[in-house]
Amino acid sequence: MIKALFSKCDKVLILAAVLLTFWGLASIYSTSFYHQDFSDFYKQLAFLGVGFSLMLAVSFFDYRKLKGNSYFVLIVYFLLLFSLVGLFLMPAIRGAHRWYPLGPISFDPMPFMALGLIILLAKFLSQRHAELHRFQYLLLSGFYAFWPIILIFFQPNFGGAIVFFLLWFGIILFAGIKPTHLLILLLALAVVGTMVWSFGLEDYQRQRVVDFLGWQDDPLGASWNINQSRIAIGSGQVWGKGFLAGSQARYGFLPEAKTDFIFAAIAEEFGFMGVLGLFSLFGLIVWRLLKICLRTVGNFGRIYCVGLIVFLVTSVFLNVAMNLGLLPVVGLPLPLVSYGGSYLVAFYLGLGLALSISRYR
Repeated sequence: MIKALFSKCDKVLILAAVLLTFWGLASIYSTSFYHQDFSDFYKQLAFLGVGFSLMLAVSFFDYRKLKGNSYFVLIVYFLLLFSLVGLFLMPAIRGAHRWYPLGPISFDPMPFMALGLIILLAKFLSQRHAELHRFQYLLLSGFYAFWPIILIFFQPNFGGAIVFFLLWFGIILFAGIKPTHLLILLLALAVVGTMVWSFGLEDYQRQRVVDFLGWQDDPLGASWNINQSRIAIGSGQVWGKGFLAGSQARYGFLPEAKTDFIFAAIAEEFGFMGVLGLFSLFGLIVWRLLKICLRTVGNFGRIYCVGLIVFLVTSVFLNVAMNLGLLPVVGLPLPLVSYGGSYLVAFYLGLGLALSISRYR
């Protein structure tokens, strides 16, 4: 039964994803140990069960049916878009409209919107692969990406908006874009970026950038999170302090140790070797997705796999760079590792579709 269930599945990809999640569970357990409140640990364990089951179910779904149904893909895209709009009707949580409160848990539609956008762009660009030299098709793909970017930006979720932009940009680079169009695009982005800095950012967001660039130091304010993260990472040294022995995370000095700064919590307990192992597992997932991409016959499957790789890599890069103080605090979890059901289930769902592409290529 079990052998039949995993037949023709990329077992290495599945194992790497599950190991990352179990590592995250260990860190969540460790940070919960001091206060003896393990509710987040048990919730994440339940989220893993849901995500893993969905991944296996979707892996048996023939993705070619999705590729051939334009109306279904558009309906899913607009439903997810409306879910982002609906967030502005919800009460703000920690100053942001990012979650739907559902009793003891909350739902963030952003990672599911990312999957919807990847699928939509994969379908749109694969159908027009020979016509991508036309600027109007580039603009139309940007139109699909613009609405989720702008809605996420005004939640406010600056980090999420960056991920969506890089997601779109990475996909169109892979699909093919003329150098002159790229130059025009970069100039337009420079103008938009100047306007966003002047009129679109909240004061606290500008403060984070200013603090990051070293223009102003506020050790008890905007610099606190990054400083504590650096202390945690540095104190781990080569082998780490050991499981359940990370003082920064366990005693509350490291903020958001289960979500945004779980990388620092892991680095404190497992050290450089642990970080190397973490990156190896992420690299293994990227390698297996690239392998699926290269073996797939159609452009839809290739573009989808590249989109999922971009989504994963940009999320990991921004989270780790934020933990190291190389980028401002942008409030992004570490995929498959950080506490949070929405991101965990969404990534397993995305991996499930990649496994379907591998199965039915």
